Amino acid sequence: MASHIDLSHVITDGMVTYPGLPAPKIGSHLTREAAEEIYGPGITFQIGLITICTNTGTYLDVPFHRFADGHDLTGLALERVAAVPAACFDRVGEPSIDLTASELEGLAGHAVLIRTDHSQHFGTERYLERHPFLTAASADALVAAGVACVGIDSLNIDSTDGGERPVHTTLLGSEVPIIEHLTNLDALPASGFTFTAVPPKIEDAGTFTVRAFASVVS
Repeated sequence: MASHIDLSHVITDGMVTYPGLPAPKIGSHLTREAAEEIYGPGITFQIGLITICTNTGTYLDVPFHRFADGHDLTGLALERVAAVPAACFDRVGEPSIDLTASELEGLAGHAVLIRTDHSQHFGTERYLERHPFLTAASADALVAAGVACVGIDSLNIDSTDGGERPVHTTLLGSEVPIIEHLTNLDALPASGFTFTAVPPKIEDAGTFTVRAFASVVS
């Protein structure tokens, strides 16, 4: 029997995921009151209406996010993000995170998740300030290891001190999806679980919100 551990943030009306990006607007196209007028007394339905930036909550990046000629969400291979064997690296307290080839040995085809616990500040100003990130050398090591995808529970997998994004460039350039703004990674074992983070199949989109979760066999 597998237990499922939710690794996604809740999306709420007006929430801020990343500074400068528009907040989601969540409402109704059809309210329950209006539905009764259509279907009859006591018969209600709600049809929601959401205006949302693709970079909202916990989301996944594919190559089109960084490269004009990269594949969009419709080209995402499910074997990279659905029930993928996974490993979680505890890097709490490390602002600049290095992953070495020896640490990644044997993780070809795996999801690699980086726990920083920065997610505990999600929804606060602290979350939007200095955050843990991977080094460019880590991205090179992850590509060389042949990992399926890479996730982190932080504001950005790259440093945001400047405009360069070497980790995005290297991973997405090698078609390795990135999942940012994960949470609850402290509930995961180091290994022995699978990871899933599947976005909708949207044309001309390089990023979208996912429901990320881990499945642990007890």
